Amino acid sequence: VSESFETYGKHHSLTKALLIGGTSFGDQQRALERGVDVLIATPGRLIDLFERGNILLSDVKILVIDEADRMLDMGFIPDVELIVSLLPKIRQTLFFSATMPPEIRGLADMFLMNPKEISVDPPATAAVTVSHFVSTVSPRGKRAALRALISSEDVSQAIIFCNRKRDIAALVKDLCDHGMPASQLHGDMDQHLRTKTLDNFRNNAITLLVASDVAARGLDVTNVSHVFNYDVPTNPEDYVHRIGRTGRAGREGQAFTLATPEDAKYVEAIARLLGKEVTAMEVPGMKTASVERKAKEAEPSRRKPGRRARSRRSGGEKKPRGKAKPVRANDRGANGGREKAARPKKEGTEPTGMGEDVPAFLLRKLPVGKNKK
Repeated sequence: VSESFETYGKHHSLTKALLIGGTSFGDQQRALERGVDVLIATPGRLIDLFERGNILLSDVKILVIDEADRMLDMGFIPDVELIVSLLPKIRQTLFFSATMPPEIRGLADMFLMNPKEISVDPPATAAVTVSHFVSTVSPRGKRAALRALISSEDVSQAIIFCNRKRDIAALVKDLCDHGMPASQLHGDMDQHLRTKTLDNFRNNAITLLVASDVAARGLDVTNVSHVFNYDVPTNPEDYVHRIGRTGRAGREGQAFTLATPEDAKYVEAIARLLGKEVTAMEVPGMKTASVERKAKEAEPSRRKPGRRARSRRSGGEKKPRGKAKPVRANDRGANGGREKAARPKKEGTEPTGMGEDVPAFLLRKLPVGKNKK
């Protein structure tokens, strides 16, 4: 936003100050002392400078909240509410957002009064120049699958999206360990490091960028040929935003998604939003898609009967099942129903409870009333 302000404001006299975390307070305070017309700020840093007495907000005429859905969705609601309470009641408030689902719209209505809604494009539309592919793999095979896809594609620059920030560093290390230099971009990084990473990516000094959804919002790099979804986004509109980083300015783009069998419902939601099926493809050199799905479907049938099968093998083969039931019933009656089901019988032994060596205290008769309780 700050860079765009300088570009579009080249021929007017308005001044601005950029107030963001992770940078020096001193430079920002000196800019404020000179006086500015426009503040471009993150909520936290704006509140910090206000509490230090560096800013007066009593004469603000226009409040602009960019990426409104993300601002509210990321937990900035208390900060935004505080900032709004510090502003004059008579003002103009504008929300700009790539997506506005109903649950976020309800929160946005807290700050708007009789708003006029302007939709520039149909909601959540993907560029027609982007091709979509999905590969179903096991969770443990995702890293290998990603490396195989990158190796098989002619990648000029690519963004790899993860759902969780904690996975980004591990994935970057894995790629670097396998000879694929990559950098990371997420909200927990210092501002100067994020800025340096973005500059290197724009200058084509970085080929692979592993990023979170929020950090990559608004990233405009025309040379991005591929987007890899290491994780399937749970919100289909996030998918549209992710793949919007490629296929820009009429260029062709490729979007690959790695899904596990459990992600089927999310993939279906993405297909409904796109209005077409996402092409299933196999990862070169790996068993994917239907092979993994069949294996997943077979797991419950192998796992669930296990205990029953062991009982049949250990008890059923040596003694008829009917003889064991009365003995277990008698054991429960003698012990107040507190014993668990009998273990499988060993060869050549009858199920006689604890055998001949029963402790004396277990042979005492319990009062009927207490036993019922």
